[in-house]
Amino acid sequence: MNELSAVKPITVPTPYYLLDEAAIVANMKIIARLCELSGAKALLALKCFATWGTFEVMQPYLHGTTSSSLNEVRLGRETFGNADEKETHAYSVAYSADEIPEVLSYADKIIFNSISQLNAFKDQANGQNIPVGLRLNPKTSNSSFIIADPARPFSRLGEHDKASINTILKDISGVMIHNNCENESFAAFSDSLADIEVKFGDILQQLDWVSLGGGIHFIAPDYPLEQLAERLKDFSEKYGVQVYLEPGEASIHSAGTLVTTVLDVLHNEKNIAVVDSSIEAHMLDLLIYQESASIAAVNGQPIDIVPINIDHNNAPTTEHTESADSTIICGRSCLAGDIFGEYALPSTLKIGDTVTFGNAAGYTMVKKNWFNGVNMPAIVIRRLDGSIKVQREFDYQDYKASLS
Repeated sequence: MNELSAVKPITVPTPYYLLDEAAIVANMKIIARLCELSGAKALLALKCFATWGTFEVMQPYLHGTTSSSLNEVRLGRETFGNADEKETHAYSVAYSADEIPEVLSYADKIIFNSISQLNAFKDQANGQNIPVGLRLNPKTSNSSFIIADPARPFSRLGEHDKASINTILKDISGVMIHNNCENESFAAFSDSLADIEVKFGDILQQLDWVSLGGGIHFIAPDYPLEQLAERLKDFSEKYGVQVYLEPGEASIHSAGTLVTTVLDVLHNEKNIAVVDSSIEAHMLDLLIYQESASIAAVNGQPIDIVPINIDHNNAPTTEHTESADSTIICGRSCLAGDIFGEYALPSTLKIGDTVTFGNAAGYTMVKKNWFNGVNMPAIVIRRLDGSIKVQREFDYQDYKASLS
């Protein structure tokens, strides 16, 4: 189902995030199919998407949640893991000692990032019969971005030395290996898994479970899902382990938009439109990864416009500008590089027009912030029956309360 189909009137002022439960469920069914064919279990990665107002439609398809902090593991337990047979996995790059008792009160499994952390806290986990895991780093990855590459030089993410890992094997029942980021290639994933088997195969044979993390873009229409399932099933049977996957973006891809309104139009050699939102505040990943947003609609009319990427750090060149008739859409913050992208639009934008940016669910609401005091987008959900639920609106008191 198109993320803009069956639109009902929405009276909440822009900007707002709009989540479509039907689109989420479409992704869920693909995940459930993969699990059915492979025997793997799927956990929602809360670091990517934690808008719990949609969890009711996700629960039938997923096996639980995985977290990156105390707050996330608590949220997972309270809003998702309270259902029958749902798991709540806890992971953090580093726990503080005072967090561990509360983390263990919510977790079904706890995964430590380092042997040092494992040795510091394993006894507390064992005392509560919580299975313990360790993150491994194969020192290879499928990531196009160094900022997101867990195998980058001098990485702190996981243990790689087999001799050290072998000394604590008696203390763990499983491992987590997360080394994919937006990986659309089954061949690349399979080769990477083969590399993991070469490096850690004798270790895997002594475990009960292995989490292969997220970042596998298996919901793409042309992705060979059956091949992936067979590869995962063979891996599971070979080593006698329960495989876990941690889909984040795959759970909510193309299921959310950010709806904005044009506040001003200018011309400085190119057409410029300023909207009532901000990439730094509301779609921060665009700025972090130097990417542009796709446009899903203008004035409520669905449209699919591929942006011309803007390099936010360097001066514009003709290499990424289409023509003098294209429009650069900017955010309203004072950051000069607060730019959603440059677009060849069918008509010139006017003040009051609405612009809807696509794929605005993953790594958006979990990263939104109050930079410049720009109005925080409301969170709006289109339910499966087409009805509209305004899940949350934010105001000045929220902004004030975020400070001191």
